[in-house]
Amino acid sequence: MHGKLLLLAGLYLVQGLPYGLQSSLLPILLRTHGLSLTRVGLTKGLYAPWLLKLAWAPLVDRRGSPRVWLTLSTASLGLVCGLLAVLPPPQPGQTGLPTIMMGLLLLLNLGAAVQDVALDTVAVQLLEPKELGAGNTVQVVAYKLGSALAGGGLLVLFPTLSWPLLFLFLAATYWLAAALAWATPALGQLPWRQVSEHTPQTSYLLQDLLAVPGTLWTAGFVLTYKLGEQGAGSLFPLLLLDHGASASDLGLWSGLGAMTCSIAGSSLGGALLARHWQPLSLLRSVLQLRLGSLACQTALLFYLSTPGASLHPGTIMRGTALLSLCLQQFLGGVVTTATFTVMMHCSQLAPRALQATHYSLLATLELLGKLLPGTLAGVLADGLGPHLCFAAFLVLSGLPILDLSLAPSNLT
Repeated sequence: MHGKLLLLAGLYLVQGLPYGLQSSLLPILLRTHGLSLTRVGLTKGLYAPWLLKLAWAPLVDRRGSPRVWLTLSTASLGLVCGLLAVLPPPQPGQTGLPTIMMGLLLLLNLGAAVQDVALDTVAVQLLEPKELGAGNTVQVVAYKLGSALAGGGLLVLFPTLSWPLLFLFLAATYWLAAALAWATPALGQLPWRQVSEHTPQTSYLLQDLLAVPGTLWTAGFVLTYKLGEQGAGSLFPLLLLDHGASASDLGLWSGLGAMTCSIAGSSLGGALLARHWQPLSLLRSVLQLRLGSLACQTALLFYLSTPGASLHPGTIMRGTALLSLCLQQFLGGVVTTATFTVMMHCSQLAPRALQATHYSLLATLELLGKLLPGTLAGVLADGLGPHLCFAAFLVLSGLPILDLSLAPSNLT
């Protein structure tokens, strides 16, 4: 089992790099260059290819081997990073990202989305039911570690690290991972899919996916469980920036610090699952704690709007605000590991020829539930004000707690 987990850890780590680059590094850089919260939030529209994974997931299920798909998609990510290395970085005074840079970032997300389908196929086929807790812990922790390295870590180093060197380093990392995927014997033993193998007609594909036991409930849960957390998490660091926090501090705390806590939370979730905690029971307890933590963060935001409140170094409010980022990420890490375990368990109930497509359906909905609040949070804050925004996020964070009472018995 350790060989499987080590392989998945390396591949999921490099898969997290594009997300960290665009979720942590670019928003802070663009905000410091004067872009509005709305424009910063709308750059998350570059994640659109992740929402279209169902378009090629059946192809990954039916044609070729997971190793070929994984190797080619990872190598293509290295090629796109090499092209990004020759472009100049965003400059102060720009109203947005240059068109060619946006196009290459869109291609980066396209390659990462294809890689995600192939890698999830590998995980579903390699892991035994008893290995799901450990496997999903590795998946979540490695992905977040890659995101932290590409986001907070690079933001801290960015003043001394040139734009070309940054993307050349990422390109070399992807090409090394592609070589690892091709050379690993375990991946070479996975079966090739042939066109003649039995697969459902396209017109019946969605019907067959939804017929898998537990799919409808799982789809609804993964679509909603991150709405409040993700909206608050994407907006809160930018609001701290507006109240006087420095970009370097936010890079350290909302990037590396918060991600370290998220990884610790994911690891704790995996440890609890390994000790035979039921994922749904774990989710119920931690979601209630997450709701309380978000309520405290909302109260802190209200306090910062009062006269005399500040985030100057040495103040209690500064430490409290930065620690609140870490606490939310820690609890979110536990929730994510338990949720991904439920997702993979549900997908293993599907016929083998549908497992990659089924998991891609759930993962697409999970991503949609994170992208929507992250993209629209800035628009809502500019239009309604941050206080009403966070009140809405509190309500949204309570919905998945109620949803757990409707969970089907085959997922418990």
